[in-house]
Amino acid sequence: MIEIVWEYEIKEEARGFFELAFGPGGAWSNLFASAPGYRGTTLLRGTENVGHYLCLDLWDTLPQQKQWLAEHPSELAKLEADFVRWTLSRRELGVFTALAEANVRPRRSTQRGITGPRRRRTR
Repeated sequence: MIEIVWEYEIKEEARGFFELAFGPGGAWSNLFASAPGYRGTTLLRGTENVGHYLCLDLWDTLPQQKQWLAEHPSELAKLEADFVRWTLSRRELGVFTALAEANVRPRRSTQRGITGPRRRRTR
């Protein structure tokens, strides 16, 4: 599998439109929904600069993505025409493959009696 990573700077007044379009069930993922090899899109927003976004498109292979784009240029162009109005900048950061996946461990509770060793009460 591959991930195509894009970086966007979005105009303040357009952030809501952008997030709806690129978020779950938005126009971007709906455009590719029937494409062979398309696995989904993840949208990340900057915590310090809320107009800064990363968009990660997950595909089985790069040739599948390129073939779909070549077969549907007008559909993509129509959608990107809207996006251009919202963006200050857009840049493809590259195509990446995952080398490993991290497992996230649940946080340990600090409340007594839920996790961890029990302390014996002294009299």
